[in-house]
Amino acid sequence: MRKNLIILLFLCSCYGFRANAIDKNSKSKSAVMTDTLVLMKKIIVMSSSKILYNQPVTSDNLSRLWTIHHSQWKVEGGWLVGENRGNWPGMVILKQDFPGNVLVEFEAQTILPSSHDINVMWNGEWLSDKDQRGIAYVAGLQGWWRGKVGIEKSNEYKFMVGTPLLNFKPGKLYKIMAGSIDGQCFIFADGKLLLEAMDPDPIDNQKYAKVGFEAYCSKIRIRNIVIRQIHWESIEMKYEPEF
Repeated sequence: MRKNLIILLFLCSCYGFRANAIDKNSKSKSAVMTDTLVLMKKIIVMSSSKILYNQPVTSDNLSRLWTIHHSQWKVEGGWLVGENRGNWPGMVILKQDFPGNVLVEFEAQTILPSSHDINVMWNGEWLSDKDQRGIAYVAGLQGWWRGKVGIEKSNEYKFMVGTPLLNFKPGKLYKIMAGSIDGQCFIFADGKLLLEAMDPDPIDNQKYAKVGFEAYCSKIRIRNIVIRQIHWESIEMKYEPEF
């Protein structure tokens, strides 16, 4: 009886050790997955992607650090709130330049009854003489008039891609990450890659370096804005035979 009890305790301790090891391994894998964004032939390593901007928007720094164009933007309860009733880009743009391959991450939602167009711009410019956006990448949720996730390059719009497959919910809070690596553009929401496309004629990201947000006939709010310089690594992608 005593011998059987000792054996049982030994087996339980072994199982506990194995379960603990599995749990730690699982957490380690989860941490690695959370730290990387996987694209075609590339991974973005978030922890190695230098933070260029990370500060809350206040009424004071909205006027000091940002410019506003063809729309109304204000700060309410820690949110950057944008409203534009027109069918044009209603923009708020940081005065600071962010050249290179950048990733913009933020939380955003539409303010009901507004139900569409949460948009972000990077590698962009604002043309003061024409008072309009010039060259830029723009990505967004529930836009392009038909409720699409999309990416476009202004101002000629010869590079435009979109998909209607996101089940967008008006008023829902989304964690959005968008950016590009030498023209390889992408947008994620809540950790899921929604759209990726290769621009055959990439924007000169050293020359065009503005980041901003856009309300397009929509009312939206944004918080927790972080801009990163993308650190990425090449990865081999191949199939293993399944048969």
